[in-house]
Amino acid sequence: MKTSPAAHAFATLGHPGRLAVFRLLVRFAPQGVRPTEIASALGFRQNTLSHHLADLVASGLCRVERQGRSLYYAVDLDMAEGLIGYLALDVGRARPDLLAPLLASREDRAGQGGQWNVLFICSGNSARSIIAEALLRDLGKGRFRAFSGGTQHDTTLNPFALDTIKRHGHDTALLRTKHVSNFQRPGTPAMDFVFTVCDGAASEECPPWPGQPITGHWGVPDPAKAVGTDAEKAHVFAQTYAALRQRIDTFVALPLESLSRISQQSHVDAIGTDALPHWKG
Repeated sequence: MKTSPAAHAFATLGHPGRLAVFRLLVRFAPQGVRPTEIASALGFRQNTLSHHLADLVASGLCRVERQGRSLYYAVDLDMAEGLIGYLALDVGRARPDLLAPLLASREDRAGQGGQWNVLFICSGNSARSIIAEALLRDLGKGRFRAFSGGTQHDTTLNPFALDTIKRHGHDTALLRTKHVSNFQRPGTPAMDFVFTVCDGAASEECPPWPGQPITGHWGVPDPAKAVGTDAEKAHVFAQTYAALRQRIDTFVALPLESLSRISQQSHVDAIGTDALPHWKG
């Protein structure tokens, strides 16, 4: 990367508001986010956000595309890669004392006992992440240790979620709501993969995970917002279960042991962008 575009990009990120938008978009990458959702997550006024997004697009850090009536903003990963490379290799001259912490390989935890630790996060840890935990525990056939957590405190398991899990033959004895901070304490299992399954959790600020796990956003509409009769609500939860099972089936079929971290991330991103059914809340 040349100095001029790098300087423009750094200057753009020098504003706290633009930096906040960029950081949020990275958490959703490679998927795009609508401005209304960004404004809601960050508490920005629409006109203020519009200026920030225009500056990010002008600097090449973000791109925008129209889908139907909506605009979606997403991080330009090639530009972000170039900017990080410029800072590390050009400005930093590839000094090993600067790069070593960034390039250190994760401990090969999967080689110790042959299991990968996977955490699913949603806001309440009451439905989607709980369903995902139950699914992976069974579909993983011993290759994975499944966990789930929420970004909100004091939540309870959704009865429709539990009924859906039981109806598909999964054990519910170990399922309980947990705050995500429980998995960031010393002595807790180090995660290999961390997936957000709702937009609210992806929008939340979260400290960097120890061990540099692969992260991905596998957002699914909230079945708890379904309205109608109990039968209609149960049908929406069944759709949620099917959508998550589709993704987890694809994930557990990956030859993770033979894939590089870049390949693992690419597959995780592809699974997250697969088209899913849409239903009204």
